Amino acid sequence: MFHVEQALLGALLLDPHRLDDVNGITADSFSTAAHAALYAAISTLPRPDPAEHARNIKWLDRVLTVSREQARGLTASYLHALVQVCPWPSHAPAYARMVEAEHARRRLLTAAERLVHTVHDASLPHPVQTALAETDVLTAIVDDIANRFPPRSGVLPRTPAPPPAAAPDHTEAAEEEQLLLATATARPADIDTVRWLLPDDLTLPLHAGLWQCLTTLARRNEPVDPVTVLWEAQQRGLLDNGREPGEVLRMLAEPAGSVGHWGERALRRSLLATAERTGRRIEAYAGDPANTPFQLVVGARRALADTAAVRTRWQNATGGTPSQQRRSAPSIRAGPPTTTAAHTARSTRATR
Repeated sequence: MFHVEQALLGALLLDPHRLDDVNGITADSFSTAAHAALYAAISTLPRPDPAEHARNIKWLDRVLTVSREQARGLTASYLHALVQVCPWPSHAPAYARMVEAEHARRRLLTAAERLVHTVHDASLPHPVQTALAETDVLTAIVDDIANRFPPRSGVLPRTPAPPPAAAPDHTEAAEEEQLLLATATARPADIDTVRWLLPDDLTLPLHAGLWQCLTTLARRNEPVDPVTVLWEAQQRGLLDNGREPGEVLRMLAEPAGSVGHWGERALRRSLLATAERTGRRIEAYAGDPANTPFQLVVGARRALADTAAVRTRWQNATGGTPSQQRRSAPSIRAGPPTTTAAHTARSTRATR
């Protein structure tokens, strides 16, 4: 809080030797350039003799001169105002702890905002790697805050969950998920190679349900084709919302590429979406002044655990290397399958 910073600076201007009782903060801990410049000057200038400091303002003049090298707008009247607003110079350590706590909140908020921005930055060549790097920065900040403010209890922040972000355009995701489902239906033996892909990774509820149908049938070693998948979907109530069975059959009858490729694409989207939700949750926590540093640590770690879980599956899927370097994307058909492709798919199904 701005007033806490004023109280601390006022205490140090009144009694510079109180600086010995202040720890855990630097000039960067302050929220304004003027306050940072003042604290830097107070910290670096030789301290005055207490008796002399009580008789004149020579040391305050030196503080002002040095501070104005970084914050030219500072005035002697502002230093006088800081002295006036400080209730108890002896409370300087308490004020410093409050400044440290607010600095921790700002650091956490800034890192969370950077993570959310990274997820939406379409110019990044490797968005997953960049988002994970920002997640690592955020995790390191949380760990540092935890070291400075060891959690007293596991009380979560009471901050309401942030509202959902604007719904993204799922057109590309829907098309790729349909290809995943169709390709897995045509080549069910490949489903076992993508155990790291979960139904929740898919963007549309129907697609998530169909993927669960496919993995269930494959696990039971039951026949897999569009008809058996449709039957399993009906048993699970996936068509209760009026979805036409013929539409599902057509969706599952057009394979292309590989299950692994489309699975990685789906997991990539899931990881970025999870990272965004993590960033937005931590943003909400850090933006609520009612949360203590202890609550921020507990809440942030819970949020980061979600991203860590998807990250582990991503590493299992890619072997820790960018998928675009390991596997080139297969071409996507703009229209219905060709006669040859359709005949091959039918032949493949006939031999199972």
